Amino acid sequence: MADSNFVDYVKICCRTGKGGAGSVHFYRDKKIAKGGPDGGDGGRGGDIILRGDKQLWTLLHLKYRKHIMAGDGGNGSYQLMKGKDGEDKILDVPLGTIVRDAETGDQEHEITEEGEEVIIVKGGRGGLGNDHFKSPTNQSPRHAQPGEPGQEKWKILELKLLADVGLVGFPNAGKSTLLSVVSAAKPEIADYPFTTLVPNLGIVKYRDSRSFIMADIPGIIEGASEGRGLGLRFLRHIERNSVLLFMVPADATDITTEYLTLLSELEKFNPTLIDKARILAISKCDMADDELLGELKKEIKANSKKLKKVPVVFFSSITRKGIPELLDMLWKTING
Repeated sequence: MADSNFVDYVKICCRTGKGGAGSVHFYRDKKIAKGGPDGGDGGRGGDIILRGDKQLWTLLHLKYRKHIMAGDGGNGSYQLMKGKDGEDKILDVPLGTIVRDAETGDQEHEITEEGEEVIIVKGGRGGLGNDHFKSPTNQSPRHAQPGEPGQEKWKILELKLLADVGLVGFPNAGKSTLLSVVSAAKPEIADYPFTTLVPNLGIVKYRDSRSFIMADIPGIIEGASEGRGLGLRFLRHIERNSVLLFMVPADATDITTEYLTLLSELEKFNPTLIDKARILAISKCDMADDELLGELKKEIKANSKKLKKVPVVFFSSITRKGIPELLDMLWKTING
């Protein structure tokens, strides 16, 4: 996904249709000069509806549609004819989209399944025709209900990527390189921090035609939970990942400290994130010789209590050494 094409936040004004008015009418034909009431009901106003679409990955198509307007309901007519319902406006959104009230910030809905539909703003009800108001004491009611007015509300749509595996690490930890190696995704890769400015998704093909989805989240820095660096904007995408793959490069000053710092930032942002299954992957192992790798393994073993016995795997995206073991571990964790 190009930077300009990935949109995960939009604010839209939703205006629903007003309900049609009920009809005041009395039955007439050449044989009946004064028949009873037969005024029909007004049609309902159109709703604003969200619908899940697994083919979408971004809210880009809604970025420039600030005003969404549904149709008004038609008025009722004679012979109990109901007015036409107003046209609904259906907005297709990616799976993982949540809806918030723009004024309160409260979450109201979330879309997680293909074809799932939710009404985010309801249209006005149609008015009742005069047929509803007849009674033994009033057989010729000359009043009907007007339709309810439509509503106008501002809504915020946020996308939280749905992925099996989320890559978590400081900038330049090799996350984009790993994604490019194990999937067909082509994220921008360079030897400097913050190459990745938007999340990237890739479908990882596993054994026997099986697959899972991996998300490369822009690099976290210490203080990200307080808004530093890219801040909170992309941390929310981690909330929807089944497994978190923490990546620390083999040339890091202190692997244990770096991992614990990443974990701390996630916990500050959302304490429930530390309950997710996680794996520690030591990347860029092609930069270390066998002696250094042996020392790193001893260091990690010595700090196993601090690491809380998180599974650890060593790999290199360049030489692809350790990649099969990493994918096996991920698959077992996803399905465990």
